[in-house]
Amino acid sequence: MKYFAHLLLMSPAVLWIVLCTTSIAAGANTISEHALQAKIQYCQDCHGPSGEGTSGGYLPIPRIAGQTPQYIERQLLAFADSMRDKDSSMGITSAHTVSPAMRALLAAHFSGLDPPPIGRGPRDLVTTGRAIYQEGVPAANVPACSGCHGPEANGRREIPRLAGQLNSYAKIELAEWSKKRGQNPLVEGPAAAMKPIADSLSRAQIAAIAAYLSYLKK
Repeated sequence: MKYFAHLLLMSPAVLWIVLCTTSIAAGANTISEHALQAKIQYCQDCHGPSGEGTSGGYLPIPRIAGQTPQYIERQLLAFADSMRDKDSSMGITSAHTVSPAMRALLAAHFSGLDPPPIGRGPRDLVTTGRAIYQEGVPAANVPACSGCHGPEANGRREIPRLAGQLNSYAKIELAEWSKKRGQNPLVEGPAAAMKPIADSLSRAQIAAIAAYLSYLKK
């Protein structure tokens, strides 16, 4: 009875968060360990055994290890809702089969991993990339990346961790941001905010940022 009395005293917004969190937690309890491990293995087949990312195939697969759980959950939902890479097999199949409770469990699992970064960015670009990350490009009206992603690029909540991200993946995403993401400011949040920034970066600046991030550790 005391629990329900406390619920009645909450604001509608807080009450909604509590009820959603409780619902997801209850759903998580219905997911077997076998089902969870099977889904983790499915993710590892592309993202690597420790979520470190892979770059040897047709397209680089991003590092998700150490990523913020809120970001992982949001991206799984974005794939399922066809807000990201609409033509990819990921967006069409696997993300649609992931329940909210499973999304939360997967996010918690991969967020807790922290393998060494693969690196592979050109070493001679790291110093330039560090300067852009920390100071921005004032002449192009590009703010410092550290302002949102943090001084160590660890991210926060739905703003992603960039530290240790694959060099090849970061380059492609920044260069093709307007084609892939940020098209709907009303629902995409931080992804939409990144659109004008990515559009203002030159290919050389993108390469430098990607090289710098590829060596960063948590």
